[in-house]
Amino acid sequence: MTPFIAEVLGTAILILLGGGVVANDILNGTKGKGGGWVSITTAWGLAVFAGVVIAGPYSGAHLNPAVTLGLAIGGLFPWADVPTYLAGEFLGAMIGSFFVYVMYKDHFDATEEGGLKRAVFCTDPAIPNNFRNLMSEILGTFVLVISVFYFADASFESTGGSTTKVGLGAIGAIPVAFIVWGVGLSLGGTTGYAINPARDLGPRIVHALLPIKGKIDSGWGYAWIPIVGPIIGAAIAAGLFLILGK
Repeated sequence: MTPFIAEVLGTAILILLGGGVVANDILNGTKGKGGGWVSITTAWGLAVFAGVVIAGPYSGAHLNPAVTLGLAIGGLFPWADVPTYLAGEFLGAMIGSFFVYVMYKDHFDATEEGGLKRAVFCTDPAIPNNFRNLMSEILGTFVLVISVFYFADASFESTGGSTTKVGLGAIGAIPVAFIVWGVGLSLGGTTGYAINPARDLGPRIVHALLPIKGKIDSGWGYAWIPIVGPIIGAAIAAGLFLILGK
């Protein structure tokens, strides 16, 4: 298991379970239809738990380009490894979302509303307002990334050839699941809290490519917000860490 494979597999499981709960909640004919926001946020937290358990020992379980970039900006992760991690995260997100579609294909076909089908793959604002939607993604990601810096005093060190892997795994699978759950419950109602560029862009690309019956456009006019917002939030968290120190 290499860090790249760990990021692919961990992120794929994250999106499979996270996108899966959205499909289960909003597509027609599922046994979980109408489960509501608490159901969705709880399952996303558990999805992060599963991804961290799988990838943590091998890559640190970043599972999120914002986490990778934030740690690199903060000096806790080598920039040379950033491209490998980003590639694994985006590829994993695309794989996970593809299998959500395979799993729920009959229910996609049974659902007429194109917006609901797209919502399984990517986020949309409840009330479109670019500034406040961007702030939502910035603040939610800030909470996540600052937790990575401070919850477990994360560090990247090599001693005798051994490396300490930093990422969501530095917090621990259970605590990080609660952090993501809390962000969703408290801050996620405005945009659907992507707080992860790979989580949104990877599945959005898959939505654009798949021959989904009755689908609408993939919402590219909004797509920059769940990419730029999390990166800004992670950079602010890293900057605060550099100013305040451990």
